[in-house]
Amino acid sequence: MKDVEKTNVERQNSRKRIRRRKRMMNVYGLVVLLLVLTAGITISYTFLFNINEIRVAGQSDMYSAEEIVAASGINKGDNLLRLDCEKSEQMILDSLLYVETAKVDRDFPSSLDITVTKCIPAFNVNYGDGTLLVSKKGKILADNGFITEGLPIIYGFDPADHNPGKPAASENEHKNDAFHELISTMAAKNDDSIMTVDMSDEHAIIVNYKNGMIFKMGNWNDVEYKLNLAETVMQDETVKGKKGYLTMIGTKQCSFRTSDGPVAVPGAEEPTTQPMTDEYGYPVIKSEHDPKQEEVLNDFNNNRGTTEPTTAAQQWTDYSGYDDGSQWSDNSYQQDNQWTDNSQWSGDSGQGTADNSWTDQSTQWSDNSGDTVNYDNNSGGQW
Repeated sequence: MKDVEKTNVERQNSRKRIRRRKRMMNVYGLVVLLLVLTAGITISYTFLFNINEIRVAGQSDMYSAEEIVAASGINKGDNLLRLDCEKSEQMILDSLLYVETAKVDRDFPSSLDITVTKCIPAFNVNYGDGTLLVSKKGKILADNGFITEGLPIIYGFDPADHNPGKPAASENEHKNDAFHELISTMAAKNDDSIMTVDMSDEHAIIVNYKNGMIFKMGNWNDVEYKLNLAETVMQDETVKGKKGYLTMIGTKQCSFRTSDGPVAVPGAEEPTTQPMTDEYGYPVIKSEHDPKQEEVLNDFNNNRGTTEPTTAAQQWTDYSGYDDGSQWSDNSYQQDNQWTDNSQWSGDSGQGTADNSWTDQSTQWSDNSGDTVNYDNNSGGQW
């Protein structure tokens, strides 16, 4: 029994030693791995991946490759892993006024690529006392006191900064969003048909075209779609060559009108107000009269209510319509529901049947039938 107990104890001790050795080996392996990684990183950030070649590409007509590299703040021998590409790109944009975009790319193990594009003046941004010359991407190129011809003019943006080299921005966040949506779409379309853009109210933007068309675009949502829709309408055979107003109706429809008035929205209910009538049931037509005319008309309306037919001729003369002193007279009387108009117009030569006079003695309007109108002049014509 004693030999058996001793053997069991030795076996248990042996297993514990094995497990302890495995744990130690894992620790040793982890320490070694960390040391190797640390050494590799240190070597990479000090001796490996150092820049020995810088390549400049793109549109850089105004600046040499050396000027662009100097503006980036990057030098040969700098480590690629330590390089802050975004910071270098912004340094190029801030230092070189006529660089529109800058892109810095690592090319391992030891090269660097810098790609730039030049600024193209694209917009005039008017702010009241002056005008900013702005690139396609919205970079301020100059603060001028004049309008650059051939470029669209944007009103109502209210730029917060006028310094060249800075991006055009407004303190009004909505106007800022609307501005960048507009210029990016207009620049992408490369269309010179737009003359001015008024964004004083960013929710009611107005675009004026060089052909005389005025487009009430509304807000800045779906700018590309709205501008394309306006161009489609202007090219329609029924609209092409005309001047007028284009107005967005809702978000997907555009109407054309030759005058600036209310636009009827499809599906809207028409007003149901009944027309005004007088005491005899005739529609009331609003018009302007001078006091003399109104007095005559009132007398005429009062006489219409009498039971006996009026046989005496009532005369109304208007001296206000002609500069040459000529008269227009209406000698009329009412009898048996018939209206007879013996009208005569004469010039300075006086009344009568001279060459400049016209006399109608046979016009008849029948009130009994309600739908019959006869016309017969002196020559026997009938309509």
